[in-house]
Amino acid sequence: MDKVMAAKLALLSLQRFQWEQGCAAQAILESEGVTDDLLRLCTSAALRSDKDGRVGVMEKNESVDDPAAIGEALICAAEKTGNKFYREAADKLYFYLKNRAPKTIDGIIYHFNIKNEVWVDAYYMAPPFLCRYGDLDEAMKQIKGFRKYLFDEDVHMLSHIWDDDLHDFGRHDFWGVGNGWALAGLTRVIAMLDENDKENRTYLLDYLQKLLDGCLKHQREDGLFHDILDDPSSFVETNVAQMIAYTIYRGVMRGYLSEDYLVHADKARKAANDKVDDLGFVQGVCGMPDFLRSGVASEGQVFFILMETAAKEYYENH
Repeated sequence: MDKVMAAKLALLSLQRFQWEQGCAAQAILESEGVTDDLLRLCTSAALRSDKDGRVGVMEKNESVDDPAAIGEALICAAEKTGNKFYREAADKLYFYLKNRAPKTIDGIIYHFNIKNEVWVDAYYMAPPFLCRYGDLDEAMKQIKGFRKYLFDEDVHMLSHIWDDDLHDFGRHDFWGVGNGWALAGLTRVIAMLDENDKENRTYLLDYLQKLLDGCLKHQREDGLFHDILDDPSSFVETNVAQMIAYTIYRGVMRGYLSEDYLVHADKARKAANDKVDDLGFVQGVCGMPDFLRSGVASEGQVFFILMETAAKEYYENH
């Protein structure tokens, strides 16, 4: 069995919260298309809908933007099958994010409905869905808002959490996976832009390259990164390497990143491949359940699949 299939089976074996279900669906969407596996994931999430429009609801129903991680997959499922069940779930999810989700005074989505916090994770969850739904203006508003609250213009990296009640950071650390969420989310939005949309394209490409360059300054010789990018005392982490490799392969493939970046992607990819165990689990990622130590996590599986898919598409065409 090849590593991608083993990683997929390991991913599908894991218990999943809203963002994990959505990211699993996105990995299958990008690697395989609208398959029965994708429809199963979308069906399960939509069946767990809350009356307010959020999907994938579990025992704790506190997350605001994590349900949107499966949004693009829901839309693709609706388009492929013609089944109104998926479209209605996407419509209700969009209405929630646009009109009901708790937000800052300037309209930027909070990560939870119990805390007034902006999280870097949201870059991957909300803007790609909003863009795929057709509301590019709202997607760009959220991207720029997350940048306003979290991006350090001096070091070109994103902090993890802004606490709106404290008017200060809830967690100032430049968390590696958090910056990876942002890079991958921006990558997905860029892929959806109209080629004639020069204004948004210029903004996003400039922002992505600044963020990417800021992160790459902290890549280790072995291709990996520390959990806190600029803190070598934090543990060595696998997933941000996968997220950055995915970003680079997609960017070089689409012509907006220089091939010079490939050395970073290839080194990260090799290191990540060396971390896949016999059961297909990617070891050494920022691990569940609390993501404070090295371990295994759904997103570690997801980004191995996404990285390998992006690398395959690039190298098969070059």
